[in-house]
Amino acid sequence: MDRMVLDLATLPAGSSRVTLDSDAAALELPVSEWPGPIRAELGVEKNGEQVSIRGRLVAVAELDCVRCLKRFEVPIRPELALYAERSGAGRRPRDEVELERDGYMLFHDGRRLDLGDAVREALLLEIPVAPRCREDCRGLCPRCGADLNEGPCGCAT
Repeated sequence: MDRMVLDLATLPAGSSRVTLDSDAAALELPVSEWPGPIRAELGVEKNGEQVSIRGRLVAVAELDCVRCLKRFEVPIRPELALYAERSGAGRRPRDEVELERDGYMLFHDGRRLDLGDAVREALLLEIPVAPRCREDCRGLCPRCGADLNEGPCGCAT
């Protein structure tokens, strides 16, 4: 699959609904942690050379629980809001690089707008710092390593 690339040449002026699909490898994400498809459901507003994008990403991440170490899936659905202008539209190249680097704005060539980096960043920012398979996960026994979610272990308390 391709990266998330919006084909601006085929979009009419005004509002459009667009769905883009990709996979982890195309977005330079670890395939072992992002096993399924990654979808962007977007509302695109095209006004001349300016493009406004608002929508939601839909993906599933496969993570390790920090308490019991079991692998589990967590749905990831971050919001995505981007603004893009045509490259060279009255700005110096140095200004464009700085605006894009700071995340304020993207730039396109008039035909295509690559959303891959913004999508990857939005997904990674949604990953929990300390993922747990469930809120009440009891973890592992510090002595014998038994999974306490399956019942008490034989260790003396």
